[in-house]
Amino acid sequence: MAIELKQQLRISQQLVMTPQLQQAIKLLQLNQLELVDLVQDELQENPCLEEDEREEATAAERSDETPEQASPEEASPEMEASAELAEVAADLDSAGADALPSEGEAENVEPPSDADKIADVEWDDYMDSHPLTGLESRGVGDDDNRPSIEATLTRSPNLAEHLSWQIQLSDFSEEEVAVAEWITGNLDEKGYLSATVEEIAQQAKCQVDEVEAVLGRIQLLDPVGVAARDLRECLMIQIKLQRSPNLMALQIVEEHMDLLQKRNFKKLAHQVDSTVEQVAAVVREIGALEPRPGRAFGGDEPVYLIPDIYVYKVAGEFHILLNEEGLPKLKINSVYRDVLTERSAAKAESREAKDYVQDKVRSAMWLIKSIHQRQRTIYKVTESIIRYQRDFFETGVSALKPLNLRDVADDIGMHESTVSRVTTNKYMHTPQGIFELKYFFNSSISRVNGDAVASESVKEEIRKLIAAENPLRPLSDQRIVVALKTLNIEIARRTVTKYRESLNILSSTKRREVG
Repeated sequence: MAIELKQQLRISQQLVMTPQLQQAIKLLQLNQLELVDLVQDELQENPCLEEDEREEATAAERSDETPEQASPEEASPEMEASAELAEVAADLDSAGADALPSEGEAENVEPPSDADKIADVEWDDYMDSHPLTGLESRGVGDDDNRPSIEATLTRSPNLAEHLSWQIQLSDFSEEEVAVAEWITGNLDEKGYLSATVEEIAQQAKCQVDEVEAVLGRIQLLDPVGVAARDLRECLMIQIKLQRSPNLMALQIVEEHMDLLQKRNFKKLAHQVDSTVEQVAAVVREIGALEPRPGRAFGGDEPVYLIPDIYVYKVAGEFHILLNEEGLPKLKINSVYRDVLTERSAAKAESREAKDYVQDKVRSAMWLIKSIHQRQRTIYKVTESIIRYQRDFFETGVSALKPLNLRDVADDIGMHESTVSRVTTNKYMHTPQGIFELKYFFNSSISRVNGDAVASESVKEEIRKLIAAENPLRPLSDQRIVVALKTLNIEIARRTVTKYRESLNILSSTKRREVG
C-alpha cells in the first residue's frame, strides 16, 4: 500500500488557558487583603488604570432624591462602568481598524475659583484627619515633622534577647558572657537547651565545668527553668526555687516521672508512701508549673483576620455585605484613551505607542471585569451557603448540616472547582462568629433514624459531653459512643477518638482527677 500525503479539514474544541483566564482564576483565590495589594500593584504598573474618586450614592440617598435631581435616564454605577468599558472597547476596535476621527473643538473649561475650592472641602473629614492637639505651635504639628510609622513600630523581644538583657545586668565576666551567648543561641522554641554541654564547650573553646557553671546561673534567670535539658530538670528547677519547696513533689518529679505522666495515682502513692488524695494534691501543684519556659516568647506574631463577607440579620432576613474596604474603584484613564484616537498614526513611533496603549487598556478592562465577576461569584456562593445552612445562622454549630461543593455548585450553576477557589482562604462574619467558608462544608454522619448530621455538629456534641462530665469519672470514648447514640447519632469509637484528638482533648485516663 502506497503512502500518500493528503489534506484533511477537522473541527475540534480545546480549552486554552489564556493569560486573561489565568488572571481571573487567580483573583478568585485571593482574599480581600491580597486583592487590595494586587490592585495597588496594577495601579502602579498600568498607566491606563486609575482610581475613580467619585463617590457612589447609596440606595437610601438615591431613593431620597427629588424628581428634579433624579433624571429618568440616570444610569446606575454598574451601568456606567459597563458603558465606559463598551466605549473603550469601541475605541480599541476603531484604533485597530485605523479609523481616524475628525477634529473637534476642545471644550473650554473654566478653572475653579477659590470659593469653589473651599466649598468642595469636606470640613468634617478635614478636622478628623488634622486634629488640633496643640502641637502645631511647637513646630511638630506638621505631617512632615512627625515620625514615620516605621520609626514608631515596635516588637516584643524574643527569648534570646530577653536573656541577653538580663545577662548584661548581672555580674557575668567577659568569658562567661561569651559562653552564655552560645547557650542562649542553642535554645529551642520551648526554652530547652538543644545542644549538649560538651558541644557548647567545644564551640566556646572552654572547659565543660565552666559551661555547667554558666548554665546553672542562666537557669535561674527569668523565665525560671529556661535552658533545661529535659522536662524533669525544668520542673525540678521551678520546685527548688519556690519559697517552701514541696519535698514530695520534688521526689515525684525526680524519681517517678513516668508514673506522673501516666497519672497512675495509686502506684505513685505506694512509691512515695502516702495517700492517693495527698498525691493528687501534689500533682495539681506540679501541674501549675510551666513545662515550656519559652512559651511566652515563642511563636509568630498574632495574625488578625479581616472577614471578606459580612452577614447581618435584619428584620428576620440575612443580608450579605462584601468587604470592599481599601479596594479602590477602577476606571480607564481618559488621557490614554485619547491616544487611541490620535491623527498621527502615520508615524512609526506613534503606531508603537498606540499598540502599547491598546495592550494596557485591554489589560485594565479585563482586570475591572474580573473583579466585578469575582464579587458576583462570592455573593452567589454566600447566598447558597445561607440557604443550605440557615439553621446554623439562626442557632449555632449544633444545627450545621452536611454540605459539599457539588451541592453549592449545582445550586448556583457553576463548576465545583470555581466554588472551591471562592471558598479558599476567605472568612465570613456571621451572627455566630467568624468562620472560614470551608467550615460550612462537612462530611455527613448517619443518625439512628437514617438522617444525616454534619461532622462539626458531632464534634460540638462531643465537646459538650466532655465539658459536663464528672472529673472523678471522665467519659471514655466508648461511653461517649453510647451517649451520642441516645442523641440519635450513630458513630464508631475510633471516629470519636479521631474527633476528640482534633479538639485537643486528652484521653479519659489523663483527664481523671482524684479527691
